[in-house]
Amino acid sequence: MIDISLTVNGGRHELSVSPETTLLGLLRNQLGLTGAKLGCDVGDCGACTVIIDGRSVNACLMLAAQADGCSVLTIEGLATREQLHPIQQAFEVHASLQCGFCGPGIILSAKALLDGNPDPSRQDVREGLSGNLCRCTGYAKMIEAVLQAACVMRGETEDVDGKSKAGS
Repeated sequence: MIDISLTVNGGRHELSVSPETTLLGLLRNQLGLTGAKLGCDVGDCGACTVIIDGRSVNACLMLAAQADGCSVLTIEGLATREQLHPIQQAFEVHASLQCGFCGPGIILSAKALLDGNPDPSRQDVREGLSGNLCRCTGYAKMIEAVLQAACVMRGETEDVDGKSKAGS
């Protein structure tokens, strides 16, 4: 067993893991955070995407021991009990998801993109979401949702419905 320490969604965790435990396994099985999904288990689908120290990562490909000392954000840590994150709101308003299986990974990929590039082009969004597969819907509504969320996060509109800020 390997002792590791990491921060997940703002909470510090001291854990013992076997050397072959993936970060996805740790999140789902030891911490009970099931938002990141096991899809392909080879890093192709992006259903397991989480954000580690500011960058999106496929949790199925990363060993838990590699996350020692890192800060991890999962979909469970994105919103508060009172308020969805603007990206989540935009995905809801734009009806960007159908079954929802891919949603957590896509939303976290979008967050990592917008954290690094708050004013992305349509092509930037396409590239930012390119590691995530969705079998139910097209990507057009997802791209619109990310672009709208970017506007909200930049303070150009008050909400994802596109209402202008007072006095703007």
